[in-house]
Amino acid sequence: MSQFFYIHPDNPQARLIKQSSELIHKGEVVVYPTDSGYSIGCHMNDKAALEQICRIRQIGKDHNFTLMCRDMSELSEYARVDNTAFRMIKNNTPGPYTFILKATKEVPKRLQNPKRRTIGIRVPDNKIALALLEELGEPMMSTTLILPDRIIAESNPDDIRDELEKQVGLIIHGGFLGEHPTSVIDLSEGETTVIREGSGDLTPFI
Repeated sequence: MSQFFYIHPDNPQARLIKQSSELIHKGEVVVYPTDSGYSIGCHMNDKAALEQICRIRQIGKDHNFTLMCRDMSELSEYARVDNTAFRMIKNNTPGPYTFILKATKEVPKRLQNPKRRTIGIRVPDNKIALALLEELGEPMMSTTLILPDRIIAESNPDDIRDELEKQVGLIIHGGFLGEHPTSVIDLSEGETTVIREGSGDLTPFI
């Protein structure tokens, strides 16, 4: 049975954020709210937790994983960012964007795209997610919670509990969220390419 925490979306309780962080450090898989629906994540160095996420979502190792970061300094440690890309990302984060960048050696190879050696990087505009990342003190491996045979992210934490309470270590109830997928921007080759049009203004990237 998983833990189920009700965390206030505007004023996250420090005690519950700390407990959530401790569970992640112990190897638990967590479902948590972002600005684009619910995501599922784990400690980025935990191979077993990553494999559990792949089983839940029924995805392979070639899936494009994302590192959720708390700020730009953290982002720069895990992705290669030139000055132009840095300014572009800084001007649009936190926000509903996932940026595809070349990974640094700090990113475990199993999280990188096996052919391109890239990683998705994101700074979410969600107070619970940011508080959790701040408490963790490092990025969290993450992917949108889209269950098998479905095409949109889960938005109702009570439904998520019914589906996953025996498969994850923690579910954070941070409100009922709409379906607002991120826009995916590829900056890995020195050019700006919009891979997916989602939430957020795309004008800066076109």
